[in-house]
Amino acid sequence: MRTTLSLDDDVANLLHRKMRRSGASFKETVNHFLRQGLLASDRENRKPFTVAPRPLGLLPGMSYDKVEDLIEALEGATHK
Repeated sequence: MRTTLSLDDDVANLLHRKMRRSGASFKETVNHFLRQGLLASDRENRKPFTVAPRPLGLLPGMSYDKVEDLIEALEGATHK
């Protein structure tokens, strides 16, 4: 399909730089990066990755509120 496309100067410079590095034509370079951008925009609509928390099973009387006490209980008084 033929169409006229107006590019900002910075975008045109980036495309020409990519063309020189790859040896591809202007048409191939524009199509490549348009395709990448369009496919990436579809990925943004995916459900975000989440981690389900699990209890770690602390010993009775232990708490994450007092980390220093927890480390001492697990590693001994000479943990420093």
